[in-house]
Amino acid sequence: MQVTFFGVRGSTPCHGDEISKYGGNTSCVALRAPGQDPLFFDLGTGARYFGAELAKHGTFHGTCLLSHLHWDHTQGLPFFTPLLREGSTLDVYAPVQDDGRGVAEVMGTVIRPPVFPVTIEQLPGAVRFHDTSDSDFQIGELRVMARSVPHVGPTLGYRVEFGGRSVAYLSDHQQPHDGSFAVSDGARELAEGVDLLIHDAQYTPTEFAVKSTWGHCTMDYALWMAKHCGVGKLALYHHDPTRTDLALDEVGRCAQAFAKASGFEAFAAHEGLTVDV
Repeated sequence: MQVTFFGVRGSTPCHGDEISKYGGNTSCVALRAPGQDPLFFDLGTGARYFGAELAKHGTFHGTCLLSHLHWDHTQGLPFFTPLLREGSTLDVYAPVQDDGRGVAEVMGTVIRPPVFPVTIEQLPGAVRFHDTSDSDFQIGELRVMARSVPHVGPTLGYRVEFGGRSVAYLSDHQQPHDGSFAVSDGARELAEGVDLLIHDAQYTPTEFAVKSTWGHCTMDYALWMAKHCGVGKLALYHHDPTRTDLALDEVGRCAQAFAKASGFEAFAAHEGLTVDV
C-alpha cells in the first residue's frame, strides 16, 4: 500500500511562508492499494487537492473513512473535485451522533443555504453516507476496523489491512486529562502491531496543560502510544495551525531520536509525503 498526505493540520487551514514545508491544509490522507478503488481518511481542505488529482482519471468511485464531523475534517466535502462529474460516487463512513442523528442528516444541515450555496444533492456526483460504530467490514479486498476513540463528540479511529500490511488512523485522540499515559481498549486494538500509525500530536506539554480537555494529545503521548503498541512507523499528525516549519522540524528530530532508541521509525507528516507500507 501507499499512503499520501494531502492535509496534515488540525483546527483550521492556514498559510504563510513559515508553514510552506509542512503545508496548511486540514486532515486528508489517501491510501492506495493495488487493484482497489481509492480510499482516504477524512474530508478536510486537503481533500480538494486529492480530488483534483483523481479528477484527471475520469469518473470516480471510492470511499472516505471519516473520523468525526468537526469542520476541519469535513470542510472539503463540497470541494472534492470528482463530485463535480456526473456518474462519480463517494461512499462516506462516519460515526453516529450521541443524539441518534446520522451523518447524512448532520451534513445536510450544514451544506445547504444559507451556510453554503447548494445542497449535497445538487452536486453532480453522488455521496452515499453510511452510519458507522464499532465494527469490522470489507471495502473491496480492504479489511476495515472502526473503533470509538476518546475525543470531543463521537469519533472513530480506523485500521485498514491489505496483503498482510496495515495502517491505523487516529487523527484526533484525547490524552488523559491529567497528562498521564493510558489508552482505551478501542485505540489499542487499532494500533497494536500496525505497520504505520498516523496519530494526533497537536500540542506541546505546555499547551496541553491549558487545553487538556480539547480532545488532543502531545507528541510525547503519541510516541508512548507507538512504543506501547509495537508499531513499525509513526506519523505525527494533526499539527496545530500555529506550529511553524522550524518547530515541526524540531518535533521530527526529537521524535526520530526517541523512536530509534525504541525500535521503530517516527516522522512529522507533511503535505505531499508518500509512505510505502
